[in-house]
Amino acid sequence: MQNTIRDLVLQATGADDAFQLETIQSLWSGYGYILRYGLSGCDSASVIVKHVKLSAQSLQTPGSNEDLSHRRKVRSYQIEAAWYQSWAKRCDADCRVPACLAFEMFGEDIVMVLEDLHPVGFPQRRSRAGEREIRTCLNWLANFHATFIGEKPSGLWPTGTYWHLQTRPNEWEALQDIVLKNAAPMIDQKLRDTPYQTFVHGDAKLANFCFSADGSRVAAVDFQYVGGGCGIKDVAYFIDSCLGQEECQRRESELLDIYFQALQQALRRQQKPVDADAVERDWRALYPVAWTDFHRFLKGWSPGYWSPNSYSERLARQVIAQL
Repeated sequence: MQNTIRDLVLQATGADDAFQLETIQSLWSGYGYILRYGLSGCDSASVIVKHVKLSAQSLQTPGSNEDLSHRRKVRSYQIEAAWYQSWAKRCDADCRVPACLAFEMFGEDIVMVLEDLHPVGFPQRRSRAGEREIRTCLNWLANFHATFIGEKPSGLWPTGTYWHLQTRPNEWEALQDIVLKNAAPMIDQKLRDTPYQTFVHGDAKLANFCFSADGSRVAAVDFQYVGGGCGIKDVAYFIDSCLGQEECQRRESELLDIYFQALQQALRRQQKPVDADAVERDWRALYPVAWTDFHRFLKGWSPGYWSPNSYSERLARQVIAQL
């Protein structure tokens, strides 16, 4: 397979030679690898190869939890390939993503050759986000959501995000908070009923952003769960990935103001045929609903102990009371 990948890289880049430099990381649950290939004899010094082995974990009992998880992961990689083939080129410098240089299926293997973001100005990942990084990512999300508002997610998840209720029946079954469990379908429906649908990244955590050295520019990767939905779901999930519960509560209005200011500017700059103020009113009101939707998944996935006075529990009680 290594020679096959090398041939694909050479064909995609026009390089004279291609050679594996490093394994950047293994994919979740042993589904393959993300590799960096060095190049010689062309304009680019390197590319990223995402090698997905769909057969890697396929020997599961049909209908089991493991089989459901496997089928969801297989679908997610197929959707990521569709994203890069059909939609990624719509993203401009304000919601930067890597270019897809080649895509091939070899039996049950998917190989994507992607632009390496490191040498083009995005060499850094962050384990913790400072003020500049948070603002930069919220601006990226705003521009991404503005770009795809009103679009139909053809070839993508009908409803994006990896915690979506319909794709996570096991976590819903395991949920011991009966009030939240009963409210989950209504919470999901409320998010789906917004007239302002866009695309959501679906896994917009800090780890899926690549930053410039000074943190002022950013590009996003990992589009396995991109699909239709309310943009505020990405915002709630991103904030939760960066900050502790107390800080989330304290800074809620401030961070939403940053996002919505960027969203309004992006909608107007792109001349989208929507009322930017109406989008903000609708999505801002749905922020606690989106937060509670993710909290529902977490409580089913890893019950642990959730303080009844935590920010997430307080929001959940408010949302359920208003339903």
